[in-house]
Amino acid sequence: MDTEIELKFLVSEAVIPSIPALITQFAKTVKNKPARNLQNAYFDTPSRELRALDIGLRTRCCDGICEQTIKLAGENVGGLHQRPEYNLPIDGNRPQLHDFDASIWPHGVQVDALADNLYPLFSTNFIRRTWLVETQAGTEIEVVLDKGEVSANANVEPICELEVELVKGERSELFSLAEKLIDNLPLRMGYYSKAARGYRLADDQPLKASKEIGLVPLSNDDSQERALEKCLSYGIAFVQKHEQCYFQKPTLKTLKRVTDGVSLIRHSLWLFSDIVEKQATERLRGELKWLLSELSWVETAIQLKTFTSKKHAYYKKINAAPELTQVIGDLKSIQPSIDDVQAIFTSTRYNLLLLDLTIWLTERGWRQSWGQAQLQAGEQPIHDLAARLLDYDWQEMKELVEPQQPLASEQYLQLKQRLERNLLSGCCLGALFDESLRMSFRAPWLDIVHGTFELFTLDYLGQLCQGNESEQFIKIQAWLTQKTDSLLSAMEQSREATRDVQPYWRD
Repeated sequence: MDTEIELKFLVSEAVIPSIPALITQFAKTVKNKPARNLQNAYFDTPSRELRALDIGLRTRCCDGICEQTIKLAGENVGGLHQRPEYNLPIDGNRPQLHDFDASIWPHGVQVDALADNLYPLFSTNFIRRTWLVETQAGTEIEVVLDKGEVSANANVEPICELEVELVKGERSELFSLAEKLIDNLPLRMGYYSKAARGYRLADDQPLKASKEIGLVPLSNDDSQERALEKCLSYGIAFVQKHEQCYFQKPTLKTLKRVTDGVSLIRHSLWLFSDIVEKQATERLRGELKWLLSELSWVETAIQLKTFTSKKHAYYKKINAAPELTQVIGDLKSIQPSIDDVQAIFTSTRYNLLLLDLTIWLTERGWRQSWGQAQLQAGEQPIHDLAARLLDYDWQEMKELVEPQQPLASEQYLQLKQRLERNLLSGCCLGALFDESLRMSFRAPWLDIVHGTFELFTLDYLGQLCQGNESEQFIKIQAWLTQKTDSLLSAMEQSREATRDVQPYWRD
């Protein structure tokens, strides 16, 4: 068995000529292997039994020689892929499962039934260029450039990937090479494997943006340290998923999901302050703040799009005032373009941030400042701590919305960011508790947050109307006041409902 440890990057054809020189600068020696045409077929059963077990089964043929490979469930953090891998020679291109040692299969797997039901699901065909790099410290790293396509059911996607895999030696040297590549090339860290892309093609299930941030899949037997790892890994994956979604179909809501993921990462660093010292994450938090600032215009852009959508109730009112329509059009025209946003995602700073997060997570960077107290706290079951962590947020949320007198629009707008931040604790820890109780508790709070988003829309539109005393604008302002009052009434009902629900984390 080998354990594959590699970093994957997505590159454009334009950067390919620069790769050999960069590798040479980094290495003590470089061996350039002949290019090969690799033809691969991926197998599964009609019910996707292997996929359900996170097992990949592949045959690969090159120059008349074939091998079969099984990759078991592993870890994927940022662009770092770590999976146990088993390779065996075969005659022909049909997998022979019984050739593998029986001990590699998860308990309960019926190998005979699997073998009988296998069929080729999708294929990849690409030219591979390979460089074997030896560093001054003696670490060996394989650098491969794959250019070709993945295909299934007459659907085809291009492949243009650069992978750096640790053959032997120090993982830190792998990260150093990755940093040099990011410093010098416009590339992106690749989260999805060729197999993941192939499954989506085969099942006609394109990557789609999530509707919300969701819950981190914690287990009751997770320690606090393991919970931290899962929260960070979830947040990084969420960011990278929606980065990829944006390249496939650029929308403002997809960008909003990117900012949601970044916010979850930042919140996790704060939430687990028992084991993560603030000083130890100062640089990471600064870079996360930078990324959020780069995308801070997204919510306003969503408002402007809302105003001009023919499907929205606001459209007729706004369209009746050409001057206001012109103002909105001018504001939309100065928003960053799709190319501007994609330039962020291929920038050195953004990809170094992803790499730094990946390194900090995989190397457990928070442990560098640990003493005995942090060690003990890290080992504590997260279920025992979750109530305390959620109680802290609960007290703050009660203070924010408990006053008996009705809140004005300005007060709700001031609460928006704090409410969103506090609800992130539920995203991090909520999976540990009963789903129905959790949903009942969160529902009115989510209604309030959604209400503040619409209040922000109405308030922003009102600001655009200020200073214009024309009859059309006066009518719009009266309509805005009416909509705001109606929305505030509904939000007050939700605020009242928060007093009737019990915290789901208390037995």
